[in-house]
Amino acid sequence: MLQMLSRSPRGVSSCLRVSSRDRHNVLQNTRRLSSYPPLQSGHNRWSTIKHDKGKNDAAKNKQRSTLANEIASTSKYSVHGPDPNSNPHLAAILGTAKKAGFPKASIEAAIARGQGISPSGATLESIMVEAMIPHSVAVVIDCQTDNKSRTLQEVRLSIKEHEGTVTPTSYLFTKASRIIFQAREDIHAETALETVLDLNVMDAFDDDEGRVIMLTELNETFAVTERLESQHGLQVGSCDIVWEPNKDTMVELGEETTLERLDHFMGELQEKFGVQAIYVNAAQGKISDTLWADFRQKFGQYRP
Repeated sequence: MLQMLSRSPRGVSSCLRVSSRDRHNVLQNTRRLSSYPPLQSGHNRWSTIKHDKGKNDAAKNKQRSTLANEIASTSKYSVHGPDPNSNPHLAAILGTAKKAGFPKASIEAAIARGQGISPSGATLESIMVEAMIPHSVAVVIDCQTDNKSRTLQEVRLSIKEHEGTVTPTSYLFTKASRIIFQAREDIHAETALETVLDLNVMDAFDDDEGRVIMLTELNETFAVTERLESQHGLQVGSCDIVWEPNKDTMVELGEETTLERLDHFMGELQEKFGVQAIYVNAAQGKISDTLWADFRQKFGQYRP
């Protein structure tokens, strides 16, 4: 055999030559026999983890911001004051905050802010920013801060980044007192409204939790709460001053993407330094009931 190969160099090359088809078959068989999983890029896996973590962190920050604003608002405007022992609505919110892992220092800071005091003891200044954002949605932003320049800068920058414009819009709203009564199965908004028809009540409705909510002129708050408590035993849960959009200037949302942009904008604003409340004149329009309910619950938009 060796003699034949030595005499015929072509024999050597022909024995060593492997056709492309044979090479393909060998590789295929090798792949089938291999027990190792295919290698994947670690970058893709890390990106997924990082993305999920970012979404979770954003949700937690939004929840904490909402709770802080509710604590501040309830301790500020409630007739029961900032003491949870005499303010059942505040006590309920504090219970929710503690279950969500809200730090004790942040709770104390929110209660202090409701009393117009910063964590450092400085007096807080109230400021309002008005803007118009895409799809002609008007916005009023209430802030309380011990650093006016910083708050204005952050809020205005956020408006600009979302293609909005700082411009007067409060004329599209009415400043009102919003009274939220504790839920009662036997008393609804219609019954309560009949009791105070002679007072300057702007509107009354039931929220998703069965609570009666009334909007009154600022100087009628005490008269309304006193009469409903004496005649129906309705107890005030909280009371605050709000910018209620005028019904004839409400802007109906036509697409879910529009709601998503509004959701993102308001979520970002809530995390800005000093922002207390955000009011918009957006109406449900063609948005599904589920998405609209989620939006209202997330940003404290009580009106159905």
